[in-house]
Amino acid sequence: MSMENTLQDIKKTVILEAPIQKVWDTVSTAEGIASWFMPNDFQPKVGHEFHVQSPFGPSPCKVTELDAPHRLSFSWDTDGWFISFLLKEVDGKTEFTLIHGGWKEPDTILTKPNEKSSVIRDRMNHGWEQIVNQGLKKAVEG
Repeated sequence: MSMENTLQDIKKTVILEAPIQKVWDTVSTAEGIASWFMPNDFQPKVGHEFHVQSPFGPSPCKVTELDAPHRLSFSWDTDGWFISFLLKEVDGKTEFTLIHGGWKEPDTILTKPNEKSSVIRDRMNHGWEQIVNQGLKKAVEG
């Protein structure tokens, strides 16, 4: 399978008016993640397997990378996706970047939503826009 036909990662960056530790606590704890994303049983430990309660039912996830308070990555669901949260301190504020990667080719049908990869990526792209720019912002600045 050639990688050049696969869809690009989704990337969302936002500057949050909050110290990095506060943002980290909001994106790396179960309660924190639930406050802006979805209910879950996350634990900040590499190898920890957890579930995110998505509209399609529980999505199995696994923590793959953890470097507090700068980086957290986990695999998400059963289609090869991964999510990374990148945090950078900027003058007492936090630059937060979300990356949703592991997309397949545009026409690949994803099993759970039973829809083309390109359609789901589009939908997710809009979803993340709201989640990061509104949900997360409100959770850490509110």
